[in-house]
Amino acid sequence: MLLCQHSAAVVAVFAAAACMVAVTSAAPPKCASIAANDKKYTTRYDSIDIDSILKSDRLLRSYMDCLMDRGPCTQEGCLLKAAIPDALQTECSKCSDVQKKQAGRVLAWILENKRNYWDELIAKYDPEGNFRKKYGYDEDDDEDKK
Repeated sequence: MLLCQHSAAVVAVFAAAACMVAVTSAAPPKCASIAANDKKYTTRYDSIDIDSILKSDRLLRSYMDCLMDRGPCTQEGCLLKAAIPDALQTECSKCSDVQKKQAGRVLAWILENKRNYWDELIAKYDPEGNFRKKYGYDEDDDEDKK
């Protein structure tokens, strides 16, 4: 699989996805932005079982609906939604090592199993393709498999 050809920096862009995927029963909060002067993202969710989240269509769809402004957000969804643009802009400089590693697993899984989700996220968070170009993301990678 060509996932190994993708830059670690692109993988790190979605680090927040790996560290903040958990559902709470609390009422969905109003999302706020990440402060530009925050030194690091929270590591509160670094020990989350990523695989169980990815295997749940219901949980994954809930996060996608939040990220794509189609549905309500949990507290974790709000953190993720705020972190993605910031992580793109700062090349994930505020991500922990655990977040970067988990993001690699999340990205690989989404690319392999939910490509439509990946395409939606890229369309929203990188509409001009700046980060795809910067980190060598090539939409024609499937042709290399022939």
